[in-house]
Amino acid sequence: MIKYLEDQYFDPVWHSHSEYQLFVPLEGTGTRFIGDSIKAFKPGELILTGANLPHLWRSDEAYFEKNSVLKIRGVVIYLQESLLGEHLMAKDEMVQLKKLFKRSSRGLEFYGNVKKQVITMMNELVQLTGLESFIHLLKILNLLSSTKEYHYISHNEYVDPFKENETDRMSNVYEYILKNYRKKIHLNELADMLCMTPSSFSRYFAAANNKGFARFITELRIKHACKLLTETDLSVAMISERSGFKTLSNFNKQFRDEMKKKPSDYRKEFLNI
Repeated sequence: MIKYLEDQYFDPVWHSHSEYQLFVPLEGTGTRFIGDSIKAFKPGELILTGANLPHLWRSDEAYFEKNSVLKIRGVVIYLQESLLGEHLMAKDEMVQLKKLFKRSSRGLEFYGNVKKQVITMMNELVQLTGLESFIHLLKILNLLSSTKEYHYISHNEYVDPFKENETDRMSNVYEYILKNYRKKIHLNELADMLCMTPSSFSRYFAAANNKGFARFITELRIKHACKLLTETDLSVAMISERSGFKTLSNFNKQFRDEMKKKPSDYRKEFLNI
């Protein structure tokens, strides 16, 4: 199944499903969560997520404002590993495709010429029907399975599907965090939302996200700071404050720990590129 997306914002629900998903945002910005990875997203990224890998493309807050005129666009393809049938998938010719599906359990981000080719072909695929569309899809999969122009997204594989009530609970948690991460968030506030004790919530959150709650918040703030460093002329001190850090010294330390460089150097390297 292929869909052309056009709406006010991307689906704000953290979820997973049994289908493999190939996705390119064509318009819109925000933060993406794939497995245990947090990163700002922008148009033109090409992502393949494997079966049961939890994910969320969360549009920036500006997209949710009442009078917003912003919009998002994208193309998404959903497919099952059995799309060619068991007998054909068992053939030697399908080895590379099966390896692609296996790699996607951690999420794959493509780059380079293959990314450009596939995005063009995905836009073409939206207009096709019947056997011609299926042949076009196979050409896309052939390109993706034979390229080395990709990197893994999540550190861990997620092979077991999340229960629906768990995705609902985590979606509520993500929604609250994304609205409030620039200020102090008390653990008991989130624990109360799920009718848990703070210690039970900490264990639950770490199991679902492969990282502790405090670490998750810090990463989210750092990734927001990276966005501000590359998209605005704000001073480092102002970015530190707007990203939720109480002191500039703490921001500089946390940024170096996460990004392996100073905020000013990060901005300088981006401008050079």
